[in-house]
Amino acid sequence: MKAFANKNATSIREAVSLLAQHPGKALPIAAGSDLLGEMKDGIETPEVLVNLKTIPGLDKIRQQSGAVSIGPLVPVAEVAESQLLHTHFPAFVEAAAVIASPQIRNVGTVGGNLCQRPRCWYYRGPFRCLRKGGEFCYAPMGENRYHAILGGGPSFIVHPSDLAPALIALDAKARISGSSGDRTIPLEQFFVLPTVNVQRENILRPDEILTEILIPLPAPGTRSTYWKQMERDAWDFALVSVAAAIRQRDGKVEQARIVMGGVAPIPWRSHEAEAALIGRPLDATTAAQAGDKAMEPAQPLRDNAYKVALSRAIIRGALLRLI
Repeated sequence: MKAFANKNATSIREAVSLLAQHPGKALPIAAGSDLLGEMKDGIETPEVLVNLKTIPGLDKIRQQSGAVSIGPLVPVAEVAESQLLHTHFPAFVEAAAVIASPQIRNVGTVGGNLCQRPRCWYYRGPFRCLRKGGEFCYAPMGENRYHAILGGGPSFIVHPSDLAPALIALDAKARISGSSGDRTIPLEQFFVLPTVNVQRENILRPDEILTEILIPLPAPGTRSTYWKQMERDAWDFALVSVAAAIRQRDGKVEQARIVMGGVAPIPWRSHEAEAALIGRPLDATTAAQAGDKAMEPAQPLRDNAYKVALSRAIIRGALLRLI
């Protein structure tokens, strides 16, 4: 690992200032579960790490008027165990509960889970792939059973976050602080496809950090769930996952948000599945049709066509949970 300096920030402003002072050479760090692995493998070689754990208040869950605020340094385990979050946002709690292992959930943070880098073996391995500044993505012609079936190209990574699909389904917003000021955006807009930036997964600039997640309290009649399908039942990333949030009135679906993980370079919101549900009763037929519609745009690679059938089944299963 390349030598680096550590700077303990005592405020958001100081953290942003430190990042701005070392453009392209500094990175923020919290628990470091993902970043330290990248540094050991030589993928990231920062000269300065800006420690966010020394900033007071970023590790709190607070209920506000009409919303719940989640600090980016809140441990994943705390989300999984929060009665407040379980009452209002079951999908968020269910997603947290199936991340990695208990040890990692106690160390890893909400912000870290949202901002983690791809787990693609070409990106993590000794290959100068497109995402690391190379000339092409190895996945289309190589081993690609875990890669994207939606939104792929020119890179075919899948976003590894479990919390992101759940939070997007719950209409969460992200607050970002940088040297040019603060901004709050829908979390759905936080992530970017490879066609926008082939080397990054989100919109954070080098002098910006994620400082808060805001989840609006759900309207009456709203239910949500998260379903994650893995190759093994512990310490694994999703082959396919789905977060579903549904609001019904008079026996029909009034609002629906279906967001998938493990299938695209970003958390993938399926507007096709949502449209198949709106105005109809939530039953086995509409649940199956939503799964079918979600997969209409799919373009699987040689080894990952199984994700299409798996996605259909998981969307149907998640929706049936909400009946």
